Amino acid sequence: MFELSSSPSNTPPLPSSPSNYLCLYFSMEPKLHLFFSALCFYLVSAYGNTLRTYIVQLHPHGVTSSSFPTKFLWHLSFLDQTLSSEEDSSSRLLYSYGSAMEGFAALLTEIEIELLRGLPDVVAVRPDQLLQLQTTYSYKFLGLSSTTDGAWVKSGFGRGTIIGVLDTGVWPESPSFADQGMPPVPKRWRGMCQEGQNFKATSCNRKLIGARFFIKGHHVSSVPPSENMVDEYISPRDSSGHGTHTSSTAGGVSVPMASVLVCWFNGCYSSDILAAIDVAIVDGVDVLSLSLGGFPLPLFDDSIAIGSFRAVEHGISVICAAGNNGPIQSSVANIAPWIATIGASTLDRKFPAIVRMGNGEYVYGESLFPGKSLPIAEKELELVYVTGGDSGSEFCFRGSLPKEKVKGKMVVCDRGVNGRAEKGVAVKEAGGAAMILANTEINLEEDSVDAHVLPATEIGYAEAVRLKTYMDTTSHPRARIVFSGTVIGTSRAPEVAQFSARGPNLYDSTILKPDVIAPGVNIIAAWPQNLGPTGLPEDTRRVNFTVMSGTSMACPHVSGIAALIHSAHPGWTPAAIKSAIMTSADASDHRGKPIMDGSKPAAVFAIGAGHVNPNRAIDPGLIYDIKPDEYVIHLCTLGYTRSEIFTITHRNVSCSEKLKMNRGFSLNYPSISVAFKHGVKSKMITRRLTNVGNPNSVYSVQVKPPEGVKVRVKPRRLIFKHINQSLSYRIWVISRKKTQTKKISYAEGQLTWMNAHNSFHRVRSPISVTWK
Repeated sequence: MFELSSSPSNTPPLPSSPSNYLCLYFSMEPKLHLFFSALCFYLVSAYGNTLRTYIVQLHPHGVTSSSFPTKFLWHLSFLDQTLSSEEDSSSRLLYSYGSAMEGFAALLTEIEIELLRGLPDVVAVRPDQLLQLQTTYSYKFLGLSSTTDGAWVKSGFGRGTIIGVLDTGVWPESPSFADQGMPPVPKRWRGMCQEGQNFKATSCNRKLIGARFFIKGHHVSSVPPSENMVDEYISPRDSSGHGTHTSSTAGGVSVPMASVLVCWFNGCYSSDILAAIDVAIVDGVDVLSLSLGGFPLPLFDDSIAIGSFRAVEHGISVICAAGNNGPIQSSVANIAPWIATIGASTLDRKFPAIVRMGNGEYVYGESLFPGKSLPIAEKELELVYVTGGDSGSEFCFRGSLPKEKVKGKMVVCDRGVNGRAEKGVAVKEAGGAAMILANTEINLEEDSVDAHVLPATEIGYAEAVRLKTYMDTTSHPRARIVFSGTVIGTSRAPEVAQFSARGPNLYDSTILKPDVIAPGVNIIAAWPQNLGPTGLPEDTRRVNFTVMSGTSMACPHVSGIAALIHSAHPGWTPAAIKSAIMTSADASDHRGKPIMDGSKPAAVFAIGAGHVNPNRAIDPGLIYDIKPDEYVIHLCTLGYTRSEIFTITHRNVSCSEKLKMNRGFSLNYPSISVAFKHGVKSKMITRRLTNVGNPNSVYSVQVKPPEGVKVRVKPRRLIFKHINQSLSYRIWVISRKKTQTKKISYAEGQLTWMNAHNSFHRVRSPISVTWK
């Protein structure tokens, strides 16, 4: 499958075809509602100067707006003042925003941008940014069941909740979007099913309730499509498979109504993303699922952070992928505290495809190739590993493998650089009969599997070393692949996916990111009928489902869980829903042992609060709630300027006054993160819990302090007489680390409020402590 990962927003876009930004709205039941799609582009134009897309943010109560009958004409007036008199300003305008932010996107030169910055009511001007896609049994693994008294049943399978999914579109004919048994579309729904290429209004139903595409930001790109890229539809129809996969994960037939926000295969431009969020707010989604991102950005430069703040103000939960740049430290993206940031984990499902070497020894591998039903696929063959020269033959680039060396043989290909499935195509084109995909030291033991175009298996780095040693010490090495189908429950899980982006939070040490992890490795979900299971143009096979890996796959799992919670508790805020997911998360695997990250126990910078547990999240007992105003105060504590806070929140505040009125303020976040700077030895933090369980509930605190730290909590007992009653407590975190002792850069622990009469309600917060 594809190895999709984030790239820095300031790098030039890869060659691409027009992107598709799609919003699909689903109903969390065996029903789905689809909402929209947007195409993204970048432009080098043939005007006198280079044109580029910029997002221009305006003051929401601008003094010049009263001179115009509509916001659209007001927005257009800024271009009228900037462009030459003979040019039609409307030809440069791409989008006019009013919900996600006040402002517009337009094609401008650098000279015009400087003129624009000097006009009244212009708050900020940002260049358009390309954000990359962060690319079943998983629900059973999460403990969801239609027959037990769990999250599905308690939420009525998410009845009435609408999910907006931002991704590459949807294949509406997929069985995952069938609407049998679905209730009528909610009357509050204000969206539409936008027609386009091979997509009619009748493509939507009571499950896929709406679809839109946003192409303007992408369409202004003059970058031609590459030869090996599938043509994309100028409509909400998915041509790459990523959007169909994620939207069916979030809101497929066993869960609610869904609306999907989708990008094109090459990624999405922020101008199109803002347009999709803008419309989603108006249309009435309850949950926004964004399986895309990049490297972390300051919040005032982050269009997703800015648009999602407005969404959260409207009561919409925003769930985002953490990114695929792990295991690099501080690589986690989508770090705004109002966003739920999701890392990726493994399942206990394996697809064994074991290599039996000619010396009788075995090397463990995995594959989705259906070799078990094809005896010829398990034939013993001569092994070959083509190296040397500068053709990239060790990576099995297309055209790099000499036919006389590989014909009829089993070819070893190193992982990396080009796509995993693409290597199999290269081997097949050169006449190879089978392939072993060998992890390098970069990938270690990560086991992302694929439905290869020829008999193939992927092996980990340690096994690759063993295999190559055998080949180096044997004159005529041979091997056969033994395909064993699917095996469940024999391996430890969940574990952290190696590619899952890691903390600590680059721009805010008081907010631990990612928030949680969820299944994101080898996830089987819906797939469009225009593609083979590998997604490559050369793959002529057709399937309804395929496997993908990435935080893109983890994100919609949590979006679906958020929709279930919203259905069970429609009055809860996005912060309450996120708190329920975080404080109920598991810190141990299904065997009761620590969640692993490779060969060591996972740190909080890899798993956040832990692995999602939907059956506990739907009934958390207590929640940490946050009002939008509190996020503004938090930004003040971080030292953001007045103009930066206005850019993010559209609120004109005096931080000196805010901080004076809220001395000792701590954001009421479900996790606890403390950074000791030089000379600081203690910090006091306040938290506020709200009872959403039973009246007359008593909770006692249990603390596992981080190494080198003393933790005091007062009071140690909370007595809730009523439902929705809130009580506060204080935490003193005291550093015991001496400067002359061995350097400790960070330590972690946990704080748990235990219900005295109900062992089910355990409200756990991870504690992260760093020394700078």
